[in-house]
Amino acid sequence: MRLANLLMAALFAFGALVQLNDPDPWAWVAVYLAAAGACVLANLRPAWPLPPLAVALLCLGWAAALAPGVLGRIPFADLFGAWEMENEAVEQSREMYGLLLLAGWMLVLTVRAVRLRRRGPASASSP
Repeated sequence: MRLANLLMAALFAFGALVQLNDPDPWAWVAVYLAAAGACVLANLRPAWPLPPLAVALLCLGWAAALAPGVLGRIPFADLFGAWEMENEAVEQSREMYGLLLLAGWMLVLTVRAVRLRRRGPASASSP
């Protein structure tokens, strides 16, 4: 789990880097770095559920705000047709699904932290 978490932290940090090319980069850089930071914290303090839970809730709320303008507008397969933004609907769809991916991993970390916390302090420090 530690290795998977480090891989996700690296992917989220890379995600923050590529957001610098976006028209509205700073909110995206912040959310991707927050997710990367939550991954690192989860390796340092695996029984601490609050950081990944906070990032998950932020991402889910943001994705829910984007959903009405996204759902039903673009077929899912069209999101992968080209690297560049084809139109606003494709960009918003990619953003929403990216937020859901972030939230999904943050929820995995949250559930893991809660389970470790219930087992007690000895299990929280084990890999």
